[in-house]
Amino acid sequence: MERCLSGDDTAWEQLVRVHTRRVYGLCYRFTGSDSESQDLTQEVFLRIFRTLKSFRSAEGSFTTWLARLTRNLLIDHYRRTRQERVTDSIEEQLPMLEESAAVSARPERMLAGREASVVLQAALQKLSPDLREAVILRDLQEMEYREIAQVLKIPEGTVKSRLNRGRAELTRVLRKQKLAI
Repeated sequence: MERCLSGDDTAWEQLVRVHTRRVYGLCYRFTGSDSESQDLTQEVFLRIFRTLKSFRSAEGSFTTWLARLTRNLLIDHYRRTRQERVTDSIEEQLPMLEESAAVSARPERMLAGREASVVLQAALQKLSPDLREAVILRDLQEMEYREIAQVLKIPEGTVKSRLNRGRAELTRVLRKQKLAI
């Protein structure tokens, strides 16, 4: 971060490279659309570039700041597009696969992983935004309760409550689709 603040272009490129996958994943889990997620990921990094000087390491880690900024952008996006939501084609909903997994996985395992990902994405979309947010940040982004509380600006107890309710609702939705967890 210090190198970025001092204008080091290679540091900025490294920061973008290291965090792009995480930001894209967060955007994808909320939108379910590859193209929207790519656009939102670019918008997040533009916003970071513009507000880099406002980052205060004493107030939390960079990843927490990044997640909060991404969340705020997703909320703005959700409000803007609430009226115009349309279901994307199934091809656009397939997530990016890890390169190493693609090399080592057998084709039938890759297909099963894609199908499970599509089903999970559809189930996540049925959760309320508050519950979906908690589940994604904890279970998919692997953030700590404390970090989630900072990002969402809510108490840790509320994070745990939303996570518990979100997991229960997600289980119910998946079981309804006859997929035991």
